[in-house]
Amino acid sequence: MAYRRALVPVLNAAGLLACGAAGATALRNGLWGLLVGAVLVAIWLGALHCWRILRPLPVAGPAAPSSEVGHAIVLRVLLDAAPTPLLGIEGITVRALNRAARQHFVTDDRILPVPAELLDRGASHLRHEGRRWRIDRVDVTDAGAGRMVVALIDIEQEERIAEARATAELIHVLGHELLNGLAPIVSLAESGLAAVGMADRDPALLSEILGTLARRAEGLQRFTEAYRALARLPEPSLRPVSVRELAEDLARLFAGRWPGVALSVNLPDNLSWAFDRDQVSQAIWALLQNATEAASANPDRPAQVSLRARGTEAGLEIEVGDNGDGVPADSVDRIFRPFHSTKPDGTGIGLSLARQIAHAHGGTLAFEPGPITVFRLVLPER
Repeated sequence: MAYRRALVPVLNAAGLLACGAAGATALRNGLWGLLVGAVLVAIWLGALHCWRILRPLPVAGPAAPSSEVGHAIVLRVLLDAAPTPLLGIEGITVRALNRAARQHFVTDDRILPVPAELLDRGASHLRHEGRRWRIDRVDVTDAGAGRMVVALIDIEQEERIAEARATAELIHVLGHELLNGLAPIVSLAESGLAAVGMADRDPALLSEILGTLARRAEGLQRFTEAYRALARLPEPSLRPVSVRELAEDLARLFAGRWPGVALSVNLPDNLSWAFDRDQVSQAIWALLQNATEAASANPDRPAQVSLRARGTEAGLEIEVGDNGDGVPADSVDRIFRPFHSTKPDGTGIGLSLARQIAHAHGGTLAFEPGPITVFRLVLPER
């Protein structure tokens, strides 16, 4: 009897965890029907749990209430339908809670031998049978000390989904840009042929058409070269670099390139970090150029750009800020997308390349809106 009473909250928690995993998967893949179903089941399970807490205690009898047994059966069915392996851990005992877990560990109940990562609360990943999993843990506080439910998230599947989505998006953007570049070239070529075939041929008109055609072809060539540079970023070569020396070099280049823009530099004297100097210089320069263009867009105020670096627990933080008007709200989600630009003459390569360089170093590049627009580049210690 006590085992059944303890089993209900464990299954309830596992069901909620399965709903969360299914909802997250549905949200990433755009499976809205599955997302709605997961939310409804989660609400239903939460209502059952609240009713179990708030309802009057039943009179003690020889058998468990039939409603409690029914809830356990429904939860078992829901758990078996979940595609995410779910495990129950009590002390050093690990049990498979649903069909996905039983199939993966080839067991009907207990998992033997127990992978050490499952018992280590500090472990966040598991490698089992040649596959990598992320470990998501939920403590079941009302089912006894040391009890928890664990969900194993297939990292490789997530990576494949993300890679497929990124590839599809890149192909879409690339096709869009190429079509936009080729359409006027085709039109100009047809106009040139028509001008050549005219009886009263106008050399000035033909020269104008050919000049425009050449400029459009050069623009398409620059776009293609930028795409190739973005797609062929080499593996970073890590060497200790003086951050102040790098910043001073960039500041001198900045003063020569934009003499009318004030650049403030704030960084410690003896800060050294291991990274690829050429790539990180290119990333910071792209951020400085982006900040300068944003700050210079409003001629009614002096343009100001800031460069700051410091060592933190997260790693080397490099911040580039500007006093421009900020990123338009409808472009915030797309500022790092390749070839997306809010500037008429922008290529949309700088920020995307800077983030790719950050990721190649195992770091991040994030945008922080506010009175001062800030891009923060974080490089972990390697």
